[in-house]
Amino acid sequence: MTVTPIVNSDVKAVFDSYPAPIRDGLLELRQLVLETAEDTEGVGAIEETLKWGQPSYLTSETKSGSTIRVAAFGDTPGDYAMYFICNTNLVNTFEDMFGDVFTYEPNRALVFNVGGEIPRNELRQCISMALTYHRDKP
Repeated sequence: MTVTPIVNSDVKAVFDSYPAPIRDGLLELRQLVLETAEDTEGVGAIEETLKWGQPSYLTSETKSGSTIRVAAFGDTPGDYAMYFICNTNLVNTFEDMFGDVFTYEPNRALVFNVGGEIPRNELRQCISMALTYHRDKP
């Protein structure tokens, strides 16, 4: 996997603040967001910034999607997550589609654990749905 350099120094500082195992997991989630955006028609360039102090990915150019954030999860050592806007139906839709493939934080996140497998194909589908949420909603 080719790693896309982090241009925003504030975002880089947040990633650098995490312990290595969490940082590695979060950087893998980040790369999946960037690659999926590139592969998803109509998404356009992704803006990488901080929202709520967390690395966040926005479709500022096209406004096609809903913000995706990545960060450590709660107080459980070794857990990290991909967060979605809680007033969307995204996480509920992911759970309906993928069942026990993921661990869910209701309405807001997919939770991962250091050392665990990231279901990359399914996660790419989730990311694509988030990046096209506004474009594709009824």
